[in-house]
This record gives sequence, structure tokens and C-alpha cells, in this order.
Amino acid sequence: MTRRAWGLAALLLLATAVAYAPVLRSGFVWDDDDHVTKNPMLSSAEGLRRIWLDAGATPQYYPLVHTSFWIEKHLWGLRPAGYHAVNVVLHALSAIVLWRLLLLLEVPGALAAAALFALHPVHVESVAWVSERKNVLSGLFYLLAALVFLRGVLRERRAVPLRAFAPYLAALLSKTVTASLPVALALVLWWKRRRIERAQALLLAGMLAVGALLALLTVSLETHQIGTTGDDWSLAPHERVLVAGRAFWFYLAKLALPSRLTFLYPRWRPDEGLSWTWLFPAAALAALGALFALRKRLGAGPFTAMAFFGVTLAPALGFFDLYPMRYSFVADHFQYLASIGPIALAAACGARLPRRARVPAAAAVVLVLGALTFHRTLAFHDAETLWRDTIRKNPGSWMAHNNLAILLADRGDAAGAIEHFETSLSIRPDHAAAHANLGYLLAREGKLATALPHLEKAAALAPDDYNASVHLGDALLGLARPGEARTRYLRALAIRPGDPEAAARLAAAGVALARQGRTEEAVETLVAAARLLPGDADIAYNLGTLLARAGRPEEAIPHLEDAVRLRPGFADAERNLALARREAARAP
Repeated sequence: MTRRAWGLAALLLLATAVAYAPVLRSGFVWDDDDHVTKNPMLSSAEGLRRIWLDAGATPQYYPLVHTSFWIEKHLWGLRPAGYHAVNVVLHALSAIVLWRLLLLLEVPGALAAAALFALHPVHVESVAWVSERKNVLSGLFYLLAALVFLRGVLRERRAVPLRAFAPYLAALLSKTVTASLPVALALVLWWKRRRIERAQALLLAGMLAVGALLALLTVSLETHQIGTTGDDWSLAPHERVLVAGRAFWFYLAKLALPSRLTFLYPRWRPDEGLSWTWLFPAAALAALGALFALRKRLGAGPFTAMAFFGVTLAPALGFFDLYPMRYSFVADHFQYLASIGPIALAAACGARLPRRARVPAAAAVVLVLGALTFHRTLAFHDAETLWRDTIRKNPGSWMAHNNLAILLADRGDAAGAIEHFETSLSIRPDHAAAHANLGYLLAREGKLATALPHLEKAAALAPDDYNASVHLGDALLGLARPGEARTRYLRALAIRPGDPEAAARLAAAGVALARQGRTEEAVETLVAAARLLPGDADIAYNLGTLLARAGRPEEAIPHLEDAVRLRPGFADAERNLALARREAARAP
């Protein structure tokens, strides 16, 4: 690179840093706790080993991403500014590599395209959200792999640029959506050379095979570890086509007019009964077909750019089950790399304007996008700001209402939390976690009768949820229904065998049964609790005392002896033990 090129690269880096300056004062949001703040894998050398060798140790098997988090945690702990700064730098470096790549491909307006990529507000979600390190890290390696491969083929005249495989593998180990790179490279080779040599085809096929294997691992983890199963993902093939067609145009529209960007967009219904919805996929295919047919008049560049957009976006178009599809079929961060195609095409078209008009127009667009990016980063200041921004733009987002309610409840704003939980449930009545959260909050506020229906609904919707069973049991116990509470605690113990918390609650149910005079049920319950917590002096005391009062002193003595042994100086247990021994001695 020349001195001028280094200067322009520094200018790109500076512009990106200025546009994203607010993120340095931002915190962690949404699932950053799973990936960073509450991720036990980031604390030790053993954790680092598991990041690489245990696919289930982290939420997704992206070991390079979690290794970067591991390093950062040991450098600056959990101070979020460092994590945000790294994301910004990675994004800026990607823009610089993109500029060099477009120069190599002789794309007009390469610098403008790189600036548009660096400063477009649709990319704020990928940069300002720490967990989306996946995007910015994989994106950098993706673009480096493309640059190495195409430089080897186009400039160095190497038939098989094997050096490209290393950054491609690094991209895959950061996010497997980059598996589409070999297809994108094949498109570019067709555009520039109109042919792909056999050796190049073999290398690209090998890269694609490796990418497919790691992508299959991601799909498996999404299904079995993250949980992409259920009605939210039960789409028929034709419904997936409808989702893909609409999403294709949605993303292009947000690139052209980045207004009302939000963390969660409304989730539409892929209703094939509305014939007009088929216009979306039909129009997408027609547009690509028209660009291909007009390649001799327009050149192959426009078709290549839009085909790249479609191919790179394909994994997020609804053909594969992704967890965010539970909330929306689209998200800004899904088009991080795919946006390069339309952005490069727009910049190339702008480069055809007369210089007198081109330079001020480009400067104006860059300044406007930079200002929009600066403003958009403010929404990621903290979790509450993000959820409130989302609700303002998408008031029908049940998840945003639920998550805001959780924050308000933790802060002690019970009234605000209840309001948002109720709004969330009015939008999605079958959300088990919202019923559980609202029920628990109402119970904590002493409104047990109001809480009970929500807790019962939560347990019915999620019968294998430990907390739902425990909280329902607590409410039933508070309403003086210990027999039903006992059933819920036993269910919790079936979910988590031997759990001491559930066992202690079971013992409390036993005591409550005894107070109601239901002696046999109480004895049975306390015996079960004593087996689970043999070192608990109170359970042993309560069981022994209950048996003694029921006229069964010989059965009571061993439990009271345990209570005295476990807690020396336990006066009540010693007194009841002496009474039980006397009663046993008097027995015929």
C-alpha cells in the first residue's frame, strides 16, 4: 500500500470510530450474559480447552469468538468498553479490507463502497451488540480469505491459492454463515474470467464441504442445545419460500432507506392464502433473471452483486431454522456480509456521475449515514434502553415487553413490571416464561390468588420446567394447599433428582400437612424429605416430633436422635427425645 492508501485506510478507521463513539459508554445487552458476563468458560485454562474441544460448552460452537472473549476477560475483566472497542476496530478493519478487495476487482467507487459499509446504520446491531462479535470477526476473516484467493488468481496468476483456506477456516470458526464464501468466489470468477479452472473448482468444492460440515454442526446445536423446535419453526416448504421472498426485499429496503431500524421487527404470517405474497419471491427471481439477461448490455457486475446478496443472505432467509425466528423472520445483523453486494453496486453506479456531482453527493450520503449510525448506537446503551426503543418502534414485540418487565422487576418497579408482563401475555398468551415471571412477581407482592392462574398456566405449558413447578408449589403452600404443593415439589424433584432446594420445600409442605392434621400424608412427605436431606436437623426434628405426637414413639426416637446428633444443644429435640423414650418405655 502507498502512503496515500495508508492515509485513506486511517481515515476509514477514524470515521468508523467517530460514528460508533457512543458504544464505548454502552453496557451489555440481552444474551451477552450467556456469551460473556456469566460464561464460566472464560475464567480458566480449562474453560479455554473446553471452548475448543467441547461443542456444548458455549451457546454456539464458535471457538474463535469465545477465545477472543476469554482473552479480553483476562485483560480487562467485565468492563464493557473494551469489548465494544474491539468490535468497532474489527468492523473498521473489515471496511478497509473490503476497499482493497473492490480495488482488486476494479469496482468503480471502491472507497465509497467501503465507507458506506463502515457507516451504514444497518450494521450497528452487529457492532454495538457484544455477542455479535460473531459477525464482525467472521466478516474480517471472510473478506481476508476472499482477498487472498482472488489476489492469487487474478494478480499472482496462481491456479490454486491454498493460502485462502486458513482465513476461511477462521471465518467458519467464528460464524458458519460464512460457509457461502466458495459460492461467492465462484460467482466473482465467473464475472471476471467467465470460467473457473478445474483446480480452482476443486479447491472451492473442498472449502464448501468443510463449510457444510461445520454448518451442519451449527444446525444441530441450534436444534438440540438452543432449542429451535416447536410451532415457531414449523413452517411448510412453501411458507419458507414466502418468508425468503419477503425478507429479500425487506433487507434491500432497509439498505436503501434505513429508517425505524429496531432490534426486533414484527413477525409477519407467511400466509399463502394471500396470493399477493407470492409476488415477493417471484419479483426477486425476476429481478435476478433480468439482470442476467441484460448482462451484455449492463455488464455482468450488477447480476453478480445481486446474486452475491441472495447467496450470502440465503442461510438467514428462513430456509434453515434459526433461534431468532421465534421473534422475527428478519434482523439487521443477518445482512452484515450480504449487504456488500448492493452497497458495491450502488457505489459503482454513483461513480458514473460527473465528478462535480459525484464528490459532494458521496460526502453527503456518508455524512448522513454516519449521523444515523451515531444515533442508532444510542439504543444499545443498556438493556432497558434497547427494549424501550424496540417497544416504541414495535409495540407488538412480546419478547421486548417480557424482557423489559424482568429488568423492572429486578429493579423493584413491580407495577411497571406487571404492566409489561401483562402486555406481553396479551400478545402471546402461550409464553410459559412470561406466565411464570408474572406469577412469581405477583406472589412476591403477596397477591397469591392472582398469581396462581399464571403459575398453573406456566406449569401446564412447560411441564419440564423446574422453576415453574417450584413457584407453583410455593403459591399453593402460601394458599394453605399443602397437598397440592407437595405434588408440585415432587414434580420438581423428578426434573432435578435430589435437588436440595426442592427437598427443603417438600419438608415445608410436610409441616403444613401436619398442622392441618393430615398426619399420614405429613409423615410420608417428611420421610421423603429426610431421605433427600439426611443432614438436616430440622427435618429430622419435625418428623420425630410428628411421629411422637401420633403415638408412635419408637419410630420417633431415631429421627429425634438424628436431630440431636446433627445439632448439639438442640433443646427442643432433646426434650422431645426424652419424652418419646419415656412413652416407648411405658408401652406394653
